[in-house]
Amino acid sequence: MAINTQDSTCLPLQEKIVYHSKTARFIELVILSFLLSLLVYRVISFKDQSHYIPWLLALLCESWFTFIWILSMSTKWNQCTTKTYPDRLMKRANEFEFPAVDVFVTTADPILEPCIITMNTVLSLLAVDYPAQKLALYLSDDACSPLTYYSLVETTNFAKLWVPFCKKYNIQVRAPFRYFTSNSTLLDDDSLEFQREWKMMKNEYDDLYKKMELASQRPFTCDRNSDFADFCDVHRSDHPAIIKVISENKGLPHVIYISREKNPKHHHYYKAGAMNVLARVSGIMTNAPLMLNVDCDMYANNPQVFLHAMCIIFGYKNDQDCGFIQVPQAFYDGLKDDPFGNQLANYYYLMNGISAIQGPLYGGTNCFHRRKIIYGLSANDKIKNGNIINEDLHQVFGKSFELRETVAQIISGSNIKIENQKTPSSLIEEAFYVAGCSYEYGTLWGKKVGWLYGSAAEDMLTGINIHGRGWKSVICSPDPPGFLGCAPPTYPSSLTQQKRWAIGLLEILFTDKNPLLLTIKAKLWFRQALAYYWICLWGVRSIPEICYAFLPAYCIITGSHFLPKINERAFFIPVGVFMIFNVYVFWECKRLGVSLRTWWNLQRMGRVTTMTAWLFGFLSVMLKLMGLSKIVFEVTQKEHKSNDSDDKNDGRFMYDKSPVIIPGIVVLLVNMIALVNSVLRLLKVNNSEIWMEVLGLGLGEMFCSVWMLLCFWEFLKGLFRNGKYGIPSLTIWKSGVLTLFFVHVCRKSSQPF
Repeated sequence: MAINTQDSTCLPLQEKIVYHSKTARFIELVILSFLLSLLVYRVISFKDQSHYIPWLLALLCESWFTFIWILSMSTKWNQCTTKTYPDRLMKRANEFEFPAVDVFVTTADPILEPCIITMNTVLSLLAVDYPAQKLALYLSDDACSPLTYYSLVETTNFAKLWVPFCKKYNIQVRAPFRYFTSNSTLLDDDSLEFQREWKMMKNEYDDLYKKMELASQRPFTCDRNSDFADFCDVHRSDHPAIIKVISENKGLPHVIYISREKNPKHHHYYKAGAMNVLARVSGIMTNAPLMLNVDCDMYANNPQVFLHAMCIIFGYKNDQDCGFIQVPQAFYDGLKDDPFGNQLANYYYLMNGISAIQGPLYGGTNCFHRRKIIYGLSANDKIKNGNIINEDLHQVFGKSFELRETVAQIISGSNIKIENQKTPSSLIEEAFYVAGCSYEYGTLWGKKVGWLYGSAAEDMLTGINIHGRGWKSVICSPDPPGFLGCAPPTYPSSLTQQKRWAIGLLEILFTDKNPLLLTIKAKLWFRQALAYYWICLWGVRSIPEICYAFLPAYCIITGSHFLPKINERAFFIPVGVFMIFNVYVFWECKRLGVSLRTWWNLQRMGRVTTMTAWLFGFLSVMLKLMGLSKIVFEVTQKEHKSNDSDDKNDGRFMYDKSPVIIPGIVVLLVNMIALVNSVLRLLKVNNSEIWMEVLGLGLGEMFCSVWMLLCFWEFLKGLFRNGKYGIPSLTIWKSGVLTLFFVHVCRKSSQPF
């Protein structure tokens, strides 16, 4: 009898879709051939150069660019994504078969990360289409803020109205600040009941918003006889653990507030430390086999995102193929044309390319983890229930007997139903114990278990460790996007984020999780290692980039050249690289629906970010390795604003007194001086000899200086503006001194000895 292929019990829950683009691969190979030809030309013509310093420096920089291009090609050579079918899942599986999920939301500063943003994320997660009794939401507050706790209590009370409303009317956007906008008005054909409940819900949300706004605008007073007594006389960096169970499955998922213990004598390991406390506390209280970690600004945009993830969980027969599920980051408040180049649109192909190797990288948010993998289990480990002795786990997971019991259950695969477990509030005393700042001493937490320490990019370090143990990962890209977050709203906050990423990624190369070591000694695939190198070397890229940016000015000032002259055949090699590369990137962007202006912003900000934020990230790591400074974790500022706000200043560059932008200003000023120098030389050219003179002036170098001027055009405007949109005068003076020093060195080097 023929099988009905339309039967939902026969169709797959998920499909891996592979894309092959022969055109893209051909263009990439053409660019590679041009780059290799340029290197060959450099080597062959080296002996003919009178000024060997710029020629040698260009050779080194271009060798680096070729290496990075090879890494990029390897990373995105094949493209794939995973398509999921939650409608088939609901027909095939019962809700009681779904695994429980512990949801972790992390916040570190109620000022930089406003509570209204965090609470909308909480509300969206409480309202997802998933059985409430299978969910527990843990909010980690690293600031130990009574404001955050107060907001969570009020939000939980509002959720008792909001969650039933969303599920009753199948509301698709379940973050109220995105749902209640001027664009979401009632329609005439809406039922009277819906209109009445909609208005009531909007009023309730407005009241919640006003309460949080009012509480944030004045000092929060803590009464010792109230629920806020634990927050009396505490400092955010020195306080005991605070754990409060706010809700226990009364129509909602469990809602639990955690502020881990902190003491100045103990290192807290920033977000990685907070995540490990969440793993231990949740292990004792609910012990769900799956964990989802979400940044405080990443609300659940697709109410079925959990079901999409379950399609992948149920769709793979071998756990090794699904170590973790990464939902891509996307942004709801992205500025038009992405002026700061921080909305990750240009990483789409790289993400899908890595997905075709060993799986996407762990991005630090929107990620479903298997608890047993976070607990250190390697792929293909076969452990039976009888092989685990509680005492054997003592050196790994710590002294808590209750935690070791739950660890043994997870590792052995024992499935204990949630309804048979104790309530979270009955386990709170043991939870306090594992949230202590000294609990990890003598254990493997942060070394082999949990989120790993040793890098400000704890997500990437943890992810590479998981891949190194032989696990694969899966990308889940539902439509609409599973989560939407808040992009850095200003240029300084964007620089802070990029600098922190560059620091953390580079730190990984100086740990035992170096991709090459994991390829040799562990189970990391070679091409996956190349993909990790492509991203971990962000900070190192700043050195050849900034050297190459200074080369045109150096050559113009000294009368030398680093590019072939216009009358040489080899002149078409760098021209070909420049033209084909930019056209290719624009073509890629057009395939993603990106505008021409966005493409240009991505191009110029790629240069600006590399020579500013990434450069300082590189220097910070070098100073740390020399023991001269320590890395400080900087929280990226989030900003809450109306969805329909139309601020004419949105996207304008703002500047502060940070020295990070100084290298960019110096690059701008040096190339401006070089262009002025070129114009003055052109004015002196005799009309009868003009073409011979022009050919000898180095038009290639002049074009490169113009290109740098265009890339740093916003810095040029900042030199002449006042207030927050102008570059501080002290920063300009410092940059001017460095510029004059560079010009002086150039002139000295051009003089004969």
